[in-house]
Order: sequence, then structure tokens, then C-alpha cells
Amino acid sequence: MRIQKTSIISLYIILVACVLCGCQKVYYGTMEKFGVHKRDILVDRVEDARDAQNEAKEQFASALEEFTSVVNVKGGDLEARYNKLKQEYGKSESRADAVRNRIADVQRVAEALFKEWEKELDEYSSDNLRRSSETRLKQTRSRYKTLITAMKQAESKIEPVLSAFKDQVLFLKHNLNAKAIASLQDELATVENEIAVLVREMEKSINEADAFIQSMTQSEANN
Repeated sequence: MRIQKTSIISLYIILVACVLCGCQKVYYGTMEKFGVHKRDILVDRVEDARDAQNEAKEQFASALEEFTSVVNVKGGDLEARYNKLKQEYGKSESRADAVRNRIADVQRVAEALFKEWEKELDEYSSDNLRRSSETRLKQTRSRYKTLITAMKQAESKIEPVLSAFKDQVLFLKHNLNAKAIASLQDELATVENEIAVLVREMEKSINEADAFIQSMTQSEANN
């Protein structure tokens, strides 16, 4: 469930504050004034990371399709086929950067949330409420650890795929002839396997993100 968007003026204030101070603390503090807490921001960023991974998964599948086409199709304009593959590589690289950035965003707000949560445990006067909150903190940390492990695992599979694609694009750049393209046939199975691994890991991560979002939403509803 996405954070409800604030008014244009409110967002402007947040952006100006963050630009002037260059500080996540200012951002979180400003957001809280509008009723949006770190917990809400975490859920929103997990959704963004999940969506970025889903888009990257689809892009890599598209790039594989294009690479397969370049290798298998006989004849045609070699320059045009090279340019298309290069374009797919560029899109894949962009999607990969988006995934990395979204995961980093998740990590930042999670660290801030857990730090604040742990600090505020000392502020309880009720032992029962403190123990209850501490239990919830441990549960949330455990769910988050499972999530971020899956996300980082998926992220680690991106670079081998990008490297393989980059190699093929560079090779074709300097060898635009039918013989060179035919020689890439041997590389196709390797690329297919690496992308298959990447897709599996991303799907695991996406499922973990959905589970984490659901658990956080249910927990919030029960409070």
C-alpha cells in the first residue's frame, strides 16, 4: 500500500529541507510532521525495490530475446542488429542501476527505523508494553533480514549478466560480420543460464518483498 501523496506545497517543503541540509534525518523528521513515519516509508521503499526488480527481470528477458535473435537470424543489416543489441544492453544497465539504488534506499530507512525503535524502548514506563514492543522489533528485524538477504542475493546476480552482455556488444562492435555473429552461438547457452539464475533470484526477492509488505501492513492494522 503506497504512502498517500502529500500536497505539492508539502513535498516542496520536504525537498527544500533535504537539499539545504543534505540529511536523511531532516527528511524523516519533515515526513513525520505530515503523519508519514519511517515504518510507512520502509514499506513504500520495499514496494519500489520490488517494482524495480520486476522491471529489471522483464528487461533482461527482453535483452536475451534480442541477443538470441542476433545470433540465430541469418542475413539482414548487421549494423542495425548490433545497434539494437547495444540499446538493449543500455536499458538493462539502467534497470540494474535502479535496482541497486532502490535496495540502498530500503537499507537506509530500515537502519534508521530500527535505531529509533531500539532507542525508544528505554522510554517506556510500562514493562509489559516495552517487552511487547521489543518482541515486535525482533520479529520485524528478522523479517527484514530475510528480505534484504534475498534482495542482495538477486542484486549479486546482475553483474555477471551485464558483463556477459557487454562482452557480446563490444565483440560485435569490432566484428560486424556473419562469421563473428555465428561464433557467439557458443556464448548463448551461458547467457541463457546466467539470466535464468538472475530471474529465479529476483522472483524469490519479489516474493519476499510481498511477504514483508503484507506482514507490515497486517501488523499496522492490528495496532
